[in-house]
Amino acid sequence: MTDTAARTGTMAAPGGTDSTATASAVQEAEASAPARRHQIDDWRPEDPDFWRTTGAPIARRNLIVSITSEHIGFSVWSLWSVMVLFLGPEYGIDPAGKFLLTAVPTALGAALRLPYTLAVARFGGRNWTIVSAALLLLPAVPMAILIEPGVSYGTLMLLACLAGVGGGNFASSMANINLFYPQRLKGWALGLNAGGGNIGVAAVQLVGLAVLATAGAAYPRLVPAVYLPLIVIAALASARYMDNITGVRNEKRAMRDAARDPHTWIMSVLYIGTFGSFIGFGFAFGQVLQVQFAEQFATPIDAAYLTFLGPLVGSLIRPVGGWLADRFGGSRVTLWNFAAMAGGAALVYFASGERSLPLYLVGFIGLFVFSGIGNGSTYKMIPAIFRAKAAQAVESGRLDPATAQRQAWRLSGALIGIAGAVGAFGGVLVNIAFRQSFLAYQTADAAYLAFIAWYALCFVVTWVVYRRPARSHALPGV
Repeated sequence: MTDTAARTGTMAAPGGTDSTATASAVQEAEASAPARRHQIDDWRPEDPDFWRTTGAPIARRNLIVSITSEHIGFSVWSLWSVMVLFLGPEYGIDPAGKFLLTAVPTALGAALRLPYTLAVARFGGRNWTIVSAALLLLPAVPMAILIEPGVSYGTLMLLACLAGVGGGNFASSMANINLFYPQRLKGWALGLNAGGGNIGVAAVQLVGLAVLATAGAAYPRLVPAVYLPLIVIAALASARYMDNITGVRNEKRAMRDAARDPHTWIMSVLYIGTFGSFIGFGFAFGQVLQVQFAEQFATPIDAAYLTFLGPLVGSLIRPVGGWLADRFGGSRVTLWNFAAMAGGAALVYFASGERSLPLYLVGFIGLFVFSGIGNGSTYKMIPAIFRAKAAQAVESGRLDPATAQRQAWRLSGALIGIAGAVGAFGGVLVNIAFRQSFLAYQTADAAYLAFIAWYALCFVVTWVVYRRPARSHALPGV
């Protein structure tokens, strides 16, 4: 069985170190059956000889294409973080309406994460990557045609909703790459895959900046148009270079069993605070700058010069959160990271009242940095929770070591799948908080206070459940 603790935990793959098939036999079988050229029937990544001679090149090829497809998916998902900067007075949309446009794709993308995860085992990793890449045309094509002054707000809402398909690509990409790598390399491979995808948020904002700098704010349709050939290339590359692994199956009870464990929902709350903040701020940052500091950002290009910085540093810093969690413990890093996030939100709130753009930028960039660190540390906590529970089950005699380890893999992986979907809804909450704050008070101050309160709640929950002396003793290593 594959490491279900890596990203989805809901799939099992065939193969193991006991297989007697050789790499040459696999290659001969593929040569004699061209129709199955992209179907791998014998996959044993934990076998050192198989990995060295056959597995590593195949896995690397699939990883490169997966990163490319997921990166474009994140960019399409984030398109509306850029598009709202183009919607000037001629579109007749107030700030509250624009924040709703950025909330809608976040919501659909979050909802699609669980079915996209399950689709890999149902249809095959290569097959679903082709389909999920091609589905990105669903929002990009009509956006490149329809967005111009005079378009109705209802049409914009529909287009924003369609952009949510890009949010599901992360889940299926991670589930697929998890199958290809041995246990010792999963963290590295999945880290590259996740980071390459997350950077798509910053990349689309750089595309928007390039369009604004060259064609001007009158041509928003050029931004999705840039991605049309890239989407086609991603789908064709997936068809040409990726593979399906035979025998992968969904473990139907994994999600249900994980949903019954209280740690699933506790960690989902914490992930709302970290990843939800990252994706929510990534969608909203440029628009908030334009509204809060209208005098400094009179044109969209003024804000676009800064909007990509936050998502970029938040993406690049994510592995640091994992490294810190390895060194100091996931719950400890997560605890103090939430304190830092509350401090960053407090600085943003203070800077907003003082109309200090430098302080405001420092606070907001800090929020991106700490959200990235928290993404890494919370993901590290999840397998540690179930390893500790498995050790307790073995010590009490309730389970044998092999069964306990397998159960830990199943539940921790399923928890990551659930937390990933729930956490993405945090991005919806961020944009709704901004919308309601501007509707009620014409400033974002109420939203900042809500963020401070949420991070304080996450701090308390982390301490009570995982860091309080009695509790940390009960779950050592978390």
